[in-house]
Amino acid sequence: MKRSKINAEIKHMEEMIQAHGFEIPPFCKWGAEEWQTKGAEYNEIRDNMLGWDITDYGLGKFDEVGFSLITMRNGNL
Repeated sequence: MKRSKINAEIKHMEEMIQAHGFEIPPFCKWGAEEWQTKGAEYNEIRDNMLGWDITDYGLGKFDEVGFSLITMRNGNL
């Protein structure tokens, strides 16, 4: 998927989330530049791969089979 499509889908999801009165974790709103400023205290978020997951399953057909979600909690061993 092109980054522009991913960004558009995240924007769409943010609008839908806001319309329904749900609040997402702050780290879901950080861009790449802000993530680069975060130190080891945020490694749990990185290690557990929390945040946005936007996929078209490698098919190039997001509008037909794509899926968007936010992982807010994920365990580790």
